[in-house]
Amino acid sequence: MQFDIDAIPRSSVYKLLVGLVAPRPIALITSMDEQGRLNAAPFSAYNYLCTDPPIVGIGVADRPSEHFVPKDTARNIRRTGEFVVNVVTEDIAEKMNLCATDFPAGMSEVEIAGFTTVPSQKVKAPRIAEAHAALECREHTTMEIGRSRIILGRVVNIYVEDRYVDPAGPYVHAEELHAIGRMNGLGNYVRTRDAFLTIPRISYEEWKKKQR
Repeated sequence: MQFDIDAIPRSSVYKLLVGLVAPRPIALITSMDEQGRLNAAPFSAYNYLCTDPPIVGIGVADRPSEHFVPKDTARNIRRTGEFVVNVVTEDIAEKMNLCATDFPAGMSEVEIAGFTTVPSQKVKAPRIAEAHAALECREHTTMEIGRSRIILGRVVNIYVEDRYVDPAGPYVHAEELHAIGRMNGLGNYVRTRDAFLTIPRISYEEWKKKQR
């Protein structure tokens, strides 16, 4: 089937894209407003974009209304310039999902999900203690495109629980961390436990030898 983006509803574009651009890492973002009130919300329109400088990108859609109203995460980051990306693993997946609920103002996603927090090293927003890894970020820029905000964050500090780091690299033992990925928009996720494939890259010289 062919889908002309200009001829189908926005909801159909969403369903197609999230079903095809997958699996996606999940950023469970903690941020604070100007009064220091904490917010936690997951986003799967997320990835790292470059390493020098280290930049991550997050897509945050506006609230579903006739006006362009940003979600708490986007508003907090725009006003304070800081946030933390907490890595989502199997053991905190259910709690992460609770944080996606649109609770009324004044209710804490962190408390409802049963998370606890610990201070970050370089930003005011805390990280989630139950997350085995986290990226502390400062806003590099925010671009408003249509009904979405693309936030670029510069990573200023990385926390990884000791048991998941090989100091020789340093390398992350990703095959032991058990991060999960987001699939389509129907509440489907994918595990990385026992699912790693190793496909070594080959040099041009090695490739030429295989052609003989």
